[in-house]
Amino acid sequence: MQGFWPIFFLAVILKIPVGLMLYLVYWAVKAQPEIEEAPEGGAEDHEFRRWQRPPRAPDALPLPDCPPGGRTRVVTQPATVRVASAPGQTRRF
Repeated sequence: MQGFWPIFFLAVILKIPVGLMLYLVYWAVKAQPEIEEAPEGGAEDHEFRRWQRPPRAPDALPLPDCPPGGRTRVVTQPATVRVASAPGQTRRF
């Protein structure tokens, strides 16, 4: 009789939470969404307001407008790289 109770526990008792979870999912799928009613004044008295939190990091701020002369790009020569397979030689990539 010592092998009956573990099998009973696994086969019957642990299926109760699974059954309740399946019922909860079924109930959530079948639920109808609640529809909010529009304000009585209609769209005339409601204006659209966009709210946006300011960024926290200073590098997340938008770039300033271009200066009158436009932006220029500074081009530098590529750095010299030493190749590990050829000691003592340098190559430019």
